[in-house]
Amino acid sequence: MILDKETFLSKYHLKKEEIIKDGIVWDTLEEIYMDFNMYKETYETQAEFIANTLRAHKKIHTVKSRVKDSERLIEKIIRKTEDRKSKYGEAFQFSVSNYKEEINDLIGIRAIHIFKDDWEDIHNYILGTWKVVEITANVREGDDTKIFEELNIQINSRKSGYRSVHYLIEFFPTNQKVIAEIQVRTMFEEGYGEIDHQLRYSHKEIPEVLKLNLLLFNRIAGSSDEMASFINMLSKNLMEMEQKYEKIIDLKDKEIEDLKRRVTINK
Repeated sequence: MILDKETFLSKYHLKKEEIIKDGIVWDTLEEIYMDFNMYKETYETQAEFIANTLRAHKKIHTVKSRVKDSERLIEKIIRKTEDRKSKYGEAFQFSVSNYKEEINDLIGIRAIHIFKDDWEDIHNYILGTWKVVEITANVREGDDTKIFEELNIQINSRKSGYRSVHYLIEFFPTNQKVIAEIQVRTMFEEGYGEIDHQLRYSHKEIPEVLKLNLLLFNRIAGSSDEMASFINMLSKNLMEMEQKYEKIIDLKDKEIEDLKRRVTINK
């Protein structure tokens, strides 16, 4: 499978000048492309293994998994080269030997839960199952971040209103280390995130009228999460009250039966 340079640059609206400026060698990109395709099936197996491990947790409602598209990988490498040069120095280049560690979402897993209160249990499960190298809580400005601060989790305030907790985990599907990303979010956060993602890919720049409605939708999604949590708490309280009263009634029934027996014996 060959990566045609002209077709690729046109498809992803990239300019040759950008590649030349960052000193990117096209032959190296082709090597990475072929290497990734060679291991892709192995990564798909690993992605499903991680997904099934998460599905075992009773508070996780749905799990989705995917392996990065080969062309999207090359596009990201081109976009990220400038950032990596700033981080490591001008001599840095992506290569077959380093891209698996530098690109953190070759394997992407999404774990969706119903109530916000369920997150901490899922968080502890992930920490106890894999070697986690980084955690980022994506929040909207104004969100309550107390729990993330208490757990010393990095907080990223997103203007778009995107909410999700991202975990980078380390494992070895071959003799080379790979970093996979697990995203944990509620059903309402998932709905907003998917719509926001589709709109951003459909427009080079999101029209103002869509931006305003997205922000409104984001507030509604956030309020829905709060409402769901309140309903869940209310349900738990009612169940506890019912159990408490059932115990009291059982105790009273036993006392009545005991009194009946005593009366019968005294007769």
